[in-house]
Amino acid sequence: MKDVVRDMTGRVCLVTGATDGHGRAVARALARRGADVVLLGRDPEKCRRVQAAIAAESGGKSPEVLLCDLASREAIDRAASEYLAGGRPLHVLVNNAGLVSQTRRENAEGIELTFAVNYLAMFQLTLRLLPRLLESAPARIVNVASDTYRMASLDFSDLQLERGYSFVRAYARSKLAIVVFTLELARQLDGRGVTANAVDPGPVASNIGANNPGLAYRIVAPLIRHLFPSPDRAARTALMLATDPKLDGATGGYYRSLRRRERMPAFDAELRDRLWRTSAALTRVGHPAPSAG
Repeated sequence: MKDVVRDMTGRVCLVTGATDGHGRAVARALARRGADVVLLGRDPEKCRRVQAAIAAESGGKSPEVLLCDLASREAIDRAASEYLAGGRPLHVLVNNAGLVSQTRRENAEGIELTFAVNYLAMFQLTLRLLPRLLESAPARIVNVASDTYRMASLDFSDLQLERGYSFVRAYARSKLAIVVFTLELARQLDGRGVTANAVDPGPVASNIGANNPGLAYRIVAPLIRHLFPSPDRAARTALMLATDPKLDGATGGYYRSLRRRERMPAFDAELRDRLWRTSAALTRVGHPAPSAG
């Protein structure tokens, strides 16, 4: 299928987790189409390397770097405030960053790390930047999810898996939360010029598990890089959601392999409302919670 994308000159696009794999591929593709790209990443040196590489590929136009540790609620607030203070518009937000953790770990606030980085950081950053997205409308939010969400449930009595932790359960639950959040966000923003969609890029030849030391990762990593699609190929669906003029106004969808999945769980209003309120309490984001219904 031929990709359909618009010229992104003059459009500002922020990509999280932009220093490796899928996120880097999305950032590169946006820059090649003329966008003003903002790379959000944790490691200053990696950000500088990617910044230089993208500038070289796009005729010397250098992306902006926004440093942020997405495991830290304080760092997210600081990064969002820094961006908002700069006065730049924001036309596309690609929430791509994620991790896999073989063992249960917590961030500084005592929140299970996979849930904190993969989902709560997305929730917090999106809502902190939402006023600028609304000011810049038409704008798009693209949230990177995964079909693993179908394996999960949201057990609010043990949302952070203090009992029976496994990296598969943690990852799948974080991706389910992303899908539920995206659908609720799309509902709230309907008719306001900002769309929200979720995307499963499929398997990606990336370093997503590189934070896990040990023999298992050293064995599996070369297989992942050899057998899975390249990040550039995997990034096509997210790029489509960020740029395709045919998707102007399209919202509340879940996309994979360049197509919208027509059959999605309904996720009742009570579940959406409870997840939103729980997320707002954990992140202390002062955005009003949705009303059930």
